[in-house]
Amino acid sequence: MAEIDPDAADAMMMSELGRKISTRRKEHGLTLVKLAGLTGLSQPFLSQIERGRARPSMASLHRIAQALETATPVLLSSAGGTADTTTHAEVETERVSLVRADEGAMVSQDTGQAKALVAGARAMYPMEFVTRLPDFEEYYEHPHPEFIYVIAGSIEVDLADDGVHVLGPADTLYFAGGVRHRWRVRGLWPARLLVTQAGGSPDRHSDFG
Repeated sequence: MAEIDPDAADAMMMSELGRKISTRRKEHGLTLVKLAGLTGLSQPFLSQIERGRARPSMASLHRIAQALETATPVLLSSAGGTADTTTHAEVETERVSLVRADEGAMVSQDTGQAKALVAGARAMYPMEFVTRLPDFEEYYEHPHPEFIYVIAGSIEVDLADDGVHVLGPADTLYFAGGVRHRWRVRGLWPARLLVTQAGGSPDRHSDFG
């Protein structure tokens, strides 16, 4: 496989993600102003995202996905849906998705990164997180179940009415759809997580937080 320029691959992914958001917004008959009202994000910021010139946070992507009646994993897994998908999946067919270690659509931010481990529309959406998030952010909620496996580090997961749970390496946590949730890192070191969410119909998949 040819050597990949990380900066170029990142720029391409952000551009493709922006196009995916723009396409779904127009399919739903929404203007940027209307989408801004639904998400609580500014119209100029949304415009920059759609043009691949701004990097949305996980919380921002969650709001956009909810407004577009889809999910963050769906947007990310579909971000490589152009003809040039070499940085996202080696094999992407209706039956098979093969993502190598140096592939996969990824969103990076100051508190870590999230990488899609499948490409295309799937029955489940595994994601790899490397997170340094020191404080709880807003709650996430979606209609499908979620499973967390801690590879390294330690996190504290707040499930709202279902308790607060501290997870370390090799610990797992499953919770049903509709459970509000959020997490933060415990200690000084980043945590590495495998987070898998069930899919639904092609247009109504889970989201992640």
